[in-house]
Amino acid sequence: MNLHFDDVEEAKALFGPHNDHLKAIEKKLEVKVHTKGGNVVIEGEKLDVELAGRLLRELQRLLKRGYPIYVSDIDFAIRILSSDRSTNLEDIFLDTVYISSQKKVVTPKSVVQKEYIDAMRTHDMVIGIGPAGTGKTYLAMAMALSFLMKKEVQRIVLTRPAVEAGEKLGFLPGDLYEKINPYLRPLYDALHDMLDFDQASKLMERGIIEVAPLAFMRGRTLNDSFVILDEAQNTKPEQMKMFLTRMGFGSKVVITGDITQVDLPEGKASGLIQIQHVLKKIQGIKFVYFSEKDVIRHPLVQDIIKAYEEAEQQGRATEQ
Repeated sequence: MNLHFDDVEEAKALFGPHNDHLKAIEKKLEVKVHTKGGNVVIEGEKLDVELAGRLLRELQRLLKRGYPIYVSDIDFAIRILSSDRSTNLEDIFLDTVYISSQKKVVTPKSVVQKEYIDAMRTHDMVIGIGPAGTGKTYLAMAMALSFLMKKEVQRIVLTRPAVEAGEKLGFLPGDLYEKINPYLRPLYDALHDMLDFDQASKLMERGIIEVAPLAFMRGRTLNDSFVILDEAQNTKPEQMKMFLTRMGFGSKVVITGDITQVDLPEGKASGLIQIQHVLKKIQGIKFVYFSEKDVIRHPLVQDIIKAYEEAEQQGRATEQ
């Protein structure tokens, strides 16, 4: 396949520094890409060559719209177009959710992430289920901050169950906050990745952003709030019911978790697994399911998750 790009400077941005973007395409799609000025020749299997050509044209359109392309975007774009070649990358990559204090743009990086973001815009309760690294909590945090900045909610409430310690928190050293803080750390990390430290601290001091363990939600009604329950697979059914009934007027609730990573004691049911059956027919609630294809961490994480899933399936087949 032969391609030509009229704007040589644009072509350089498209190819990446030291042609890193083209090297990533060659590695992922097992094609050979040769360039001279704005001319590109792609060699390889027909379907792979067609996908590489489509990818370069789609990325060029993103560049023309002002989207800065990074080498990590190549992997995301290939995954998206490989799963559905009719998908328009502009529809996904240009959907700006939030711009962080570091001027970093938070956007979806997969079709399911786009579905998740749209669901949070249109539904009052969204339940995101899938493996680690798929952006469930991070995107929910970005949406929460977006809603807060637009004054669509008055506050953000972030919560997690402190399940790993079970009923043994009393045995840990320090006061209550020191005991529960390690379990809330991932929520603080995501928050500080989007807001500078002083801004986050001021919002937390004023109670506009609250980070608290799930047990602190009991007896409250959360109006005009964006509420995120993280690691929801570690809630017991009665805890999940308690949390769900805290929802007040003008609020959004996002529940995230990985039903393959339940840390509850053996024999204890997971509230997240249960609500898939209990709430599935209620209008206004949207379930979004992520897979290893949506993992946005190091590429090895995607391969590790897939390897574990295959091992588990083989184990079940052996037991039968």
